[in-house]
Amino acid sequence: MQRILLVEDHASFRQTLAYVFDQQPEFEVVAQAGTLAEARRVMAGVEADLGVIDLSLPDGEGTELIAELREANPLFAALVLTASLDRAEHARAVEAGAAGVMHKAADVDEILGATRRLGEGETLLSQDELVALLRLAGQNREEELEVRASIEQITPREREVLQALAEGLSNKEIASKLHMSVDTERTHMMNILNKMGVHSRLQALLFATRHNIVEIR
Repeated sequence: MQRILLVEDHASFRQTLAYVFDQQPEFEVVAQAGTLAEARRVMAGVEADLGVIDLSLPDGEGTELIAELREANPLFAALVLTASLDRAEHARAVEAGAAGVMHKAADVDEILGATRRLGEGETLLSQDELVALLRLAGQNREEELEVRASIEQITPREREVLQALAEGLSNKEIASKLHMSVDTERTHMMNILNKMGVHSRLQALLFATRHNIVEIR
């Protein structure tokens, strides 16, 4: 019998899945959780062979749990459920060890069928799909490292310039607020653009907002 872990923050959906799995003679739901913290707690002292795990949980991503469970049991197989169509998110899940990714709009019977295939040792991803997703995950990781390196280069003074820009100030108003000349403000802004690899103040503001360098009040 295959032991199932269900991790899904929508209780009604999770309970429906649990009911469906428990009606199958080859499955037993041994644990359920709605958050990462709860999953870690209920899995203490419990072993599972398969998991149906939501990608987006209230306290983090299901990929964190998958990595932990596979480290403890390399044979553990996880099917990730997600409402996202973003392949980058799917790629992160596969890189963490997910055996497959399925949209939450899938029919319960489809989820059951995919889990059954995992329990029988089948693969849900073709070799080409797996390679493509792992390659995408690698590219995204490199991009994240580049972004982090760019952010680390931004000086405290340049952060002040960006924050003033986020407040809607013009270059003259920024210079006045920060007690610098307009030429100095322009120099700071050019340095910011170069470090971020962008070409305009608007692009710099978007970058700074996306990566929480500034606060939009």
